[in-house]
Amino acid sequence: MALAAAFILPAAAADLPGIKVSDTNQVPACATPGRLMAYLRERNPSFDDRFDGVATQYMRYGEELGVRWDMAFFQMILETGALSYTGDVRADQNNFAGLGAAGRGKHGERFADIASGVKAHLQHLLMYAGDHVDDPVAERTRKIQEWGVLTDWQKSVEGPMTFTLLAQQWAPGSRGYVRDIATISEGFYDKLCNAPDPRPELVQEARMGRETKPETQVAAAPAAPGAVVTDPAVNDTKQVSGAKIAERAIEQARKEDPPLTGLGAGMLGSTAGAAKIVPEPQTDAAKAPPAAAPPAVTLLNPAKTDAGPSEATATETTKPAANTDRAQGADIQTASVAGAAAQMKLPAPSKSSGKCKVWTASYGGQRAILIKAAADGMVNYTVLDVNEASEKREVDAYIAAYAKGGESVGAFSNQTKALDKAFELCPEG
Repeated sequence: MALAAAFILPAAAADLPGIKVSDTNQVPACATPGRLMAYLRERNPSFDDRFDGVATQYMRYGEELGVRWDMAFFQMILETGALSYTGDVRADQNNFAGLGAAGRGKHGERFADIASGVKAHLQHLLMYAGDHVDDPVAERTRKIQEWGVLTDWQKSVEGPMTFTLLAQQWAPGSRGYVRDIATISEGFYDKLCNAPDPRPELVQEARMGRETKPETQVAAAPAAPGAVVTDPAVNDTKQVSGAKIAERAIEQARKEDPPLTGLGAGMLGSTAGAAKIVPEPQTDAAKAPPAAAPPAVTLLNPAKTDAGPSEATATETTKPAANTDRAQGADIQTASVAGAAAQMKLPAPSKSSGKCKVWTASYGGQRAILIKAAADGMVNYTVLDVNEASEKREVDAYIAAYAKGGESVGAFSNQTKALDKAFELCPEG
């Protein structure tokens, strides 16, 4: 039961796990570099190929330092916009956590290579957890240790330092930082945790030159009540009860709308009262979103694991058979990406005989806005991911450039829910 409880994914913002691994806080076995890179590629199919080994480095140094490197990887996705680097930090800096980038054009630290940048990120997390980092890679880590900026705050925390507590200091100006990491985390564990590992050899590559640490691996995925879970990362089979996990999942499901089975849904959108701690000076701050740049726009086939938005282009594909329960034979596609915000009521589904399509577009944010626009006899419903702080500017910019005469018809806690409503409004077929 301890193993089962350790694998329960965050049902709310306050449930993000501890920074350091322990007997009850393990990295799930299904979190492999191969699966994580497939997830990253779904969110940003155009990231630079030189980052292909970044998940391997997170596993390598995460196991070496005893850090929940899977959660660190999800934080990296949030900080870098899935390696799109649309903020102050640039891709060639190999800075995966915005270390030293405090906004207003300050680009932050630069690291010699990807491995150094990943190690710097994980060392910085370890420092937040209260460990002294000898010979840190990042100058930022060295300075905060020397100045003792976090000391009083760390003393005020009872129990293990969690990613939830971390966020109060890391991004004191952001209300959604914890929520967004939780959303990204569940996006992976809901969709890819039980999928075949496309590159299983990366696990061995990450552990090359040192002994495997099986204690940092646990059950692969939540199971049905009374079922068992198999650990695919080892030769022998470990069985744990899934009843506890399922009970938690069912309880959360009652509070939210049913997930979409055809879209890899179940993304988190709820928030919970996180600990209120007064921010210390000189800590890492949230980066302000950039001005509205051209979004990534796409029509996607959810059956393809490498599908995702492509910069300023759109590709039409045929609706997969898996979604025929929505609209038999319809030419509508979508992708599964999560975000967080409040849900609004939308008008009843249109029964017009005109043609319609569903699109996704993204400015890299986590809030989902549904936009309706008509052109050339086609009604287009676009689920637009926006940054909460610049929502109006980005929505207006998108409508002006890509959906002239369009209007925003609703906001949702995540893209999955917005897509659900889009398909309801567009029951083509």
